[in-house]
Amino acid sequence: MAHSQIAGRIVKVSGPLVVASGMAGCRMFDVVRVGEKKLIGEIIELKGDTASIQVYEETSGVGPGEPVVSTGVPLSVELGPGLIGSIFDGIQRPLNVIEQMAGAFIARGLEAPGLDREKRWHFVPLVKAGDEVVAGDILGTVQETPLVAHRVMVPPDVESARVRDIAEGDYTVTDTVARLETSAGVREITMLQRWPVRVSRPVKEKLPPTEQLVTGQRVIDAFFPIAKGGTACVPGPFGSGKTVIQHQLAKWANADIIVFIGCGERGNEMTDVLLEFPELTDPRSGRPLMERTILVANTSNMPVAAREASIYTGITLAEYYRDMGYDVALMADSTSRWAEALREISGRLEEMPGEEGYPAYLGSRLAEFYERAGKARLLGKDERVGALSVIGAVSPPGGDLSEPVTQATLRIVKVFWGLDDRLAARKHFPAINWLTSYSLYTERLDNYFREAVGKDFPEMRDEAMSILQEEQELSEIVRLVGLDALSPRQRLILETAKSLREDFLYQSAFHDIDTYCSQRKQYGILKVILEFHHNALALLDKGEKLEKILGLKVRERIARARVTPENEWPGEFEGILAEIRKGLADEAAT
Repeated sequence: MAHSQIAGRIVKVSGPLVVASGMAGCRMFDVVRVGEKKLIGEIIELKGDTASIQVYEETSGVGPGEPVVSTGVPLSVELGPGLIGSIFDGIQRPLNVIEQMAGAFIARGLEAPGLDREKRWHFVPLVKAGDEVVAGDILGTVQETPLVAHRVMVPPDVESARVRDIAEGDYTVTDTVARLETSAGVREITMLQRWPVRVSRPVKEKLPPTEQLVTGQRVIDAFFPIAKGGTACVPGPFGSGKTVIQHQLAKWANADIIVFIGCGERGNEMTDVLLEFPELTDPRSGRPLMERTILVANTSNMPVAAREASIYTGITLAEYYRDMGYDVALMADSTSRWAEALREISGRLEEMPGEEGYPAYLGSRLAEFYERAGKARLLGKDERVGALSVIGAVSPPGGDLSEPVTQATLRIVKVFWGLDDRLAARKHFPAINWLTSYSLYTERLDNYFREAVGKDFPEMRDEAMSILQEEQELSEIVRLVGLDALSPRQRLILETAKSLREDFLYQSAFHDIDTYCSQRKQYGILKVILEFHHNALALLDKGEKLEKILGLKVRERIARARVTPENEWPGEFEGILAEIRKGLADEAAT
């Protein structure tokens, strides 16, 4: 490589920031090897022949005068079969390989390729010699796991080519599987591609999102939905259930591939993920969930600079599978820790601080990250479509949603699931506050809801939300002058809102049945709650006593509906509806 011999000398070390002179000819974001231990770093500022480098490993013991050697290439990830089921650190070193090499702790200067060079994969061609291909076309497939067929694609930088030769067989990721004749000569194609993490992978065009990412969580799917290819954030204080929500989404979302980034969270939280995910069963196939999951782990005790890189590493891996035509969901837990890493590096560069010490470019960096989400028509002659949905947790200090990271995120994402510590204290989970949360996809997805869920679902959802909002206003009156000041109609609204909260919005992540709720069942539970409400209103208008209406036994069946097994639900739904109508008709007759 042109720059591989450029070598400078360290002049200053400040935590993860190293300044080196003699680096003329280097480029921004080139990867360098720092010091005698050859620590991995990345150039983040150039002034003349002086380069500022963020080092992805602990720099204690590194001093001025030690050499710095440029590799001439930007920080890149390896893409190919073997990514699924792997657990990487922030710069795509496989943690299981590192453990075999160095034990429980990562030794400094350790190099481990992201993909196994020895393992052989069975490659099945989908094109033949003589075929014309363009960037993004699928040359063949490898069965990466029982759940994922890995599609080997023509690299994005090949405009058009003719297949010279290609053959089925067992290959390692570095073996040539095909030769392409291009205008620049013969190009050998392996199953291994490299891609710089800070550059988004190209697509033909971005498409508007039209389909819901179904999560199985009632409060999200019914009230604050996210579209496939959408962006969402989950801000909330400590103990409000961010991590459990992220786990639920990773487990139940109807995406083909899950990428989970543990970015700067406490080690014990990431340990829970690493221990729990391999044990989880994919609800759709009955296979282990890890057979369609990639984990990127960069905990708070790992180097700060690698935390900043881990977000880009994860989203590049996610884009790669999107380019195959898969629906990918990426969870980042949490972007606040990533922003803190930005702030620390910025401070050591002596840049002018912005609000609360964060760099002035915090908003644009966050936007660059979230804008890599989306539904897209992909490269290639076939009309493939893939979607990448991004859900970021935000951990504002003290639960203060006015702090810069939360506010910058809210300006970018389309869905806000605001976690409330008061709801968490009342043991109401998921602790998503239905009065402050919102989704900008709701109206766009209304046609989808009418076709996939129920013709009247959007109207039912709007009515339920207005009842919950009215409850808030009535609760203020009750606090001031007591329940007796309310009319029977207003007291019925409080009871219906309570039913919505306890029988619909509350959902136990640890209950075998309640942990996941299909859209058919969500529609049914909402329908019976509102059906009871409408019939009760009609009886009140006829002069019936509210206490008698609220004493009907059918209310117990409504309360148990959320834990009714999925296969029993259609019959139970019809039974509850019939009992509501019969019971209320009997009351009217007497």
